[in-house]
Amino acid sequence: QVQLVESGGGLVQAGGSLRLSCAASGGTLSMYTMGWFRQAPGKEREFVTAISWSGGSTYYLDSVKGRFTISRDNGKNTAYLQMDSLKPEDTAVYSCAAAKRGRPITGTSYDYWGQGTQVTVSS
Repeated sequence: QVQLVESGGGLVQAGGSLRLSCAASGGTLSMYTMGWFRQAPGKEREFVTAISWSGGSTYYLDSVKGRFTISRDNGKNTAYLQMDSLKPEDTAVYSCAAAKRGRPITGTSYDYWGQGTQVTVSS
């Protein structure tokens, strides 16, 4: 059973940066596609970004392209989300997830989820 724990969330001003981490235990992350999703109050969860098991393929929500960067270190069993040029509309709970198969942008493809970390961007 893979367990995922996110960290790095917090309060930041618009234009600032945060780096989220997703540490895994109980399994080897190198076997999984890793994704980040977010959910703002009153809104449905949405796909943000994903990275293939090798790191060779990445996928991004259009509104975060050029601002967010996903990466992974399989040796450390950790995935990362670097968020730059943050905007108030990026405010949400960010969760990481791991998938063995399926479409990376689809939440139902993911087998394991973290508990989430709050990101708040002030204007």
